[in-house]
Amino acid sequence: MSSEDEADEADEGGRRIDRVLAADLSGLRQADLAEVRALRKEAEQEEVDLSYIRRMVQGRVDVIRAELNRRDGNGSGNLVQDLAAILADEPRAPARGLGRHMTVETSRADSHRRYVESLVADVDLSDLDNRTSDELAHAMRTLSEEERKVSARRREVQGVMDTCSAEITRRYRDGEADVDALLGGSS
Repeated sequence: MSSEDEADEADEGGRRIDRVLAADLSGLRQADLAEVRALRKEAEQEEVDLSYIRRMVQGRVDVIRAELNRRDGNGSGNLVQDLAAILADEPRAPARGLGRHMTVETSRADSHRRYVESLVADVDLSDLDNRTSDELAHAMRTLSEEERKVSARRREVQGVMDTCSAEITRRYRDGEADVDALLGGSS
């Protein structure tokens, strides 16, 4: 993350991921509705950003895997021609996401991209022919471990989102929040 991004987040009271994961979910019932909505919004943004990072990492893992398979004689002879198929979602296991419709855009896309690139900075993935199989296998292990970490953190963030959404729903269901105010644009 760039120092500019860190400064922006420090102005907001720390890193967003830290605020989201440190939230006292047991106290949501007593929190103001606007606070619950704000936490859900921060969690939603963090989930979108983590999903973006995860997709970038997975794409790099897929490219490395395809190159290693090609070298072993188990893949196509032309990585560039097969790139679209390699990066397609079909070879993956079915998504186990929560079917969320996200209306939020990725924030800090450039810093996320630089972060993922830094994970294997010693292996230039744009020049795979000049990398040894051992270098590529190491890069794949590094990226796969990062994907596991990002996925675990993303599930934690989704838990915060779900808890906030459930609390908001409960308030409307139980009459503690005014639907007319929601539809009128106020909270």
